[in-house]
Amino acid sequence: MCLSIPGRLIEILPNEDEMLRTGKVSFDGVVKVVSLALVPEATIDNYVLVHVGAAISIIDEIEAKRAFDLLKQMDELDELFPSSTDL
Repeated sequence: MCLSIPGRLIEILPNEDEMLRTGKVSFDGVVKVVSLALVPEATIDNYVLVHVGAAISIIDEIEAKRAFDLLKQMDELDELFPSSTDL
């Protein structure tokens, strides 16, 4: 099943090329580096939807938390974020 996961953008990593822009996104404490090329307007503390390593849109905080809570209830997060050290 393919789906996007909401997370909060906590850091934008330095890069002069907008197409290579990346940032750190927190998914309830699990931090991953994702591409920000599709959301050039994203700023720190924005909530973004991430699909296969790329932020695809910006969403509001309430909707992000609602979607993340639903994924937790469905036990979908264990499959998406297995215990690992590749943060």
